[in-house]
Formats: sequence, C-alpha cells, structure tokens
Amino acid sequence: MLGKTKITNINSIDGLFKAFESLKVLIFGDVMIDSYLWGKVERISPEAPVPIINVQKKDQRLGGAANVALNVQSLGATPILCSIIGKDTEGKDFITLLEQNNLSTEGIIKSDSRITTIKHRVISGSYHMLRVDQEIDTPITSEETALLLTKARNLIQQADVIIFEDYDKGTLHKDLIAEIVKLAKERDIPTVVDPKKRNFLHYKGTTLFKPNKKEMKEGLKLDGDLDNINELKSSIDLLRSTLNADTILVTLSEKGVIIANSEETHHIPAHLREIADVSGAGDTVVSAAALCCALNVNHKTLAELSNLAGGIVCEHVGVVPIDKNILIAEAKRLNVQVNNG
Repeated sequence: MLGKTKITNINSIDGLFKAFESLKVLIFGDVMIDSYLWGKVERISPEAPVPIINVQKKDQRLGGAANVALNVQSLGATPILCSIIGKDTEGKDFITLLEQNNLSTEGIIKSDSRITTIKHRVISGSYHMLRVDQEIDTPITSEETALLLTKARNLIQQADVIIFEDYDKGTLHKDLIAEIVKLAKERDIPTVVDPKKRNFLHYKGTTLFKPNKKEMKEGLKLDGDLDNINELKSSIDLLRSTLNADTILVTLSEKGVIIANSEETHHIPAHLREIADVSGAGDTVVSAAALCCALNVNHKTLAELSNLAGGIVCEHVGVVPIDKNILIAEAKRLNVQVNNG
C-alpha cells in the first residue's frame, strides 16, 4: 500500500479505529438520493393486474458516492465529497440531507444542465417490489469538468486518501480521472476505485481497484469461468497489469473477497448471514478498504475488515452505512489481526 500516513504502533482493532479518526477522505463520484416508499400490499388493482401498495412510511437517504461519505463518517474518518447535482428540488433535498448528516457541501457543484439523480424504491415488508430512476447519465460538460478540477485542486490538499465512486452517471470520465490520479501521485496520496463499466479501463495507475466479479468479467471482456479459482487469479493478474494498479480487491458476493498484488494473494471467505439487501454493500467495502489503504494496513487485514463490513450492511433492508461498533465487535470476535503493511 502507498498511504502517506504509515501505520505505526497499531496492533489492535481499537487502535486501528482510533487511527481512522485522524483521516480525511476525498470522494469523487456520482451522488444520488435513495428514496423509499415502505408499505403493505392488501389487494390487486382493478385497473391492471398489479399490486396496490398502501404507503406507511417515506424515507430519503444519501446514495451513491454520498453513501460512501456516510460510511467513511461512520467508520470515524472525515469525508469530503466532490460531485455535481442539478439546480432542482431534488438538488435542494440532497444538500439538506448532507447538512442533516453533518457532511460538508464545499465540494458540491450545482449545474443548470443536469438533474439530481434519485432512485425511488417501493418496498412491502422485506420485498423490493419496484424501482423507478430519475437521472441523466451523459458525461459532464467541459465547463463542469473545469469546475470539478478546481474543487479537486483545492480539496486534495487535505486528503489522506482518494476514493473514486463510479456509478456510470457521468460525473467521472477519462480525462477527469487521469488528472485527479496525477494530482494524487504528485502528493503521494493513495487512490481507491469502485468502478463501473463505462470507465472501467480508464483508472490507470491507481493504488487499489475494487470491482466485483461481474464488473471484472465485463470490463475485461472475459469468456472464462471466474468461479474457477485459477481462472479468477489469472484474470486478476491481467487486470492488475492492464491498469498498472498496485492492488486488486474483487468482491465475490457469497464467496467473500480476494485481494492480490505482485507479491501475495489472499481469499477471504464470506461469513454466514441472513441477507436482507445487498444494496450499498460495495460502498461500505470500498470505504473500509480506503481507510486501511491510507494507513498502510497489510492486505489480509484490509480484505478481512472490508469483507466483514460489506457483509454486515447486507443484513439490513435498504442502503445503510456501516455501524462501527458492530464491525469492531465482529472483528474482535473473529480475531482479525492488525499488522503493518
């Protein structure tokens, strides 16, 4: 790992989480609102063969890169979000949500040409019945890119680690990514990526690249069976060399995670859980991984802690940030060791 803040005299989970509190994390990516309608199905509509939901509760939560910010905050560090929203009602709601969660708005740009992404989910009990998306996913303009880069140059001075949280909604593109990675390298700041399909191969020279198995297969246009461990390892080697990345962390759903660099590979199995909802688990994984990366925590510990964190949030319906105390308790119960990288 290439964190500029090296881990020293930390040999316990408590010590590690205490060290998280000193970190500032700059997050670039697509932000959105996750909107929920919770209700109960009691009958079928007479107008069409569809269920009628009797709404009992409404909720709006921060989503996308903003959910990463919430996870970083929940883990004890200070997030700084850098993104773009629309000058619309949803944009105002988004700013209000940031303020209600004590998150900085200094990195947020408001655009006349874009709308704020909102994902409406309709849920009955624990059953996710419908999702309706309101969004624009075209790349941001050159003027908007220039504004984001100005924000980046100002905010990067504070950062211990940078996260790219890419949801393919247009905030991130090849030139912007390359410039931010360059700025980070000049300052010895590690870069951690949660990719999507459009920019998958544009994240050259980053510190840690975290796709899931499906994203890796699509991004590299692979035909092989990635359930085969040897094929999976070969694909990871190909990905690492293609991107010139220091480390690859692949999430494998119910099979856990695998982490690899030029020297070592570790497969960390998942722990048995009652899975309620996988939404937002990747946000939690990348948040924990980035904080460990900033402190130069060794690969195995990084993978174990990130794997645990992602699993814990899957036990809850909807997109929720990690509960730090639950993560600490599980890490201690499972005897996760903290060692220097």
